[in-house]
Amino acid sequence: MPSKTNLPAGAALVSERIKARIQARKLRFFANDNISAFIEPGEMDLLLDEVSGKMKSLLDSLVIDTENDHNTQDTARRVAKMYLNEVFRGRYQPAPPVTEFPNVSHLNELILVGPMTVRSACSHHFCPIMGKIWIGVMPNEHSNLIGLSKYARLTEWVMSRPQIQEEAITQLADLLMDKMRPDGLAVVMEADHFCMHWRGVKDTESKMTNSVMRGSFLKNSALRLEFLSLFPKRST
Repeated sequence: MPSKTNLPAGAALVSERIKARIQARKLRFFANDNISAFIEPGEMDLLLDEVSGKMKSLLDSLVIDTENDHNTQDTARRVAKMYLNEVFRGRYQPAPPVTEFPNVSHLNELILVGPMTVRSACSHHFCPIMGKIWIGVMPNEHSNLIGLSKYARLTEWVMSRPQIQEEAITQLADLLMDKMRPDGLAVVMEADHFCMHWRGVKDTESKMTNSVMRGSFLKNSALRLEFLSLFPKRST
């Protein structure tokens, strides 16, 4: 666990105290990083208060009368809770517990999981990314197996951060490879990006699809084609 800083509790904003712990370890705190190990008990409530106050300042700068507008009187705190507890919770909460089971039957055939619905946010504009993910696993006799729901829990944990799609599925692939130790792993994601739908070019039809292949999926073209043939083609 990270060591505590010597900062008195009232010496700085809680965000600055958390940041100081990370910097003391010479680690990064990018938008898509998990920083839960550096948040001490009780600090999430303080962080919620801090973010609420700064969101109120943002609304004031947008010339929104939050004092008299009944629709926005509590918006600052609602938005702060949404970011910290929901859409960006993968930054602030530790990984969900996952029980791994030995591959006692020596399974060595392709496992396909999906489509799983995923929700994330673009780190450029904080606009939603909504899509689906498929995961392919080629286990070996030494692999760990995980329950079906755990794929969804781990995927949601990784996706609940501001990020770009290309990096998101790479992080998910790294996590699954570390937990399962399979011969091969494949991840495909197809998503709508509201930074294109809602703003900019306002193209509501475009989707982004990308993939990560590891181990035997990267080396064995027949296995890769088998995996890709098993999930439905994108809808039109």
